[in-house]
Amino acid sequence: MKTKYTMALTLLAGVAIGAIAVQGLHAQGAKLKAYAIAEEEPLDTSALNPSLPGIREAILQHHGKSLRTLGGRVVQIEGSAPPKIVALIEWDSVDDALAFYKSDAWKASQPQRDKAFKVIRRYVVETEK
Repeated sequence: MKTKYTMALTLLAGVAIGAIAVQGLHAQGAKLKAYAIAEEEPLDTSALNPSLPGIREAILQHHGKSLRTLGGRVVQIEGSAPPKIVALIEWDSVDDALAFYKSDAWKASQPQRDKAFKVIRRYVVETEK
């Protein structure tokens, strides 16, 4: 009888240790989300219209999601005056964001972007674990 309890407890302990190990392995491989932020001043936003669908497609191909904030209000809370436009893109990882910004699609859209916006600042922020 005592042997049955010992075997049952050993089996339960093994299952618990296995579950903890699997959870730990999943956590090690998980990439952290990242957000690209661009603060811009509009120059001639109509200049960007022809290349915008291609840019959005390239964002999707690089595991990004445009939060479509180009036309949204920017409201100052603290600090210096905010930019007129803030673009936000959610990425699966910083590596995906950097791959997009080094892509041919992004480089090809440079002339239109230069006509459409003056970039104040562009950066990528990684979330915490």
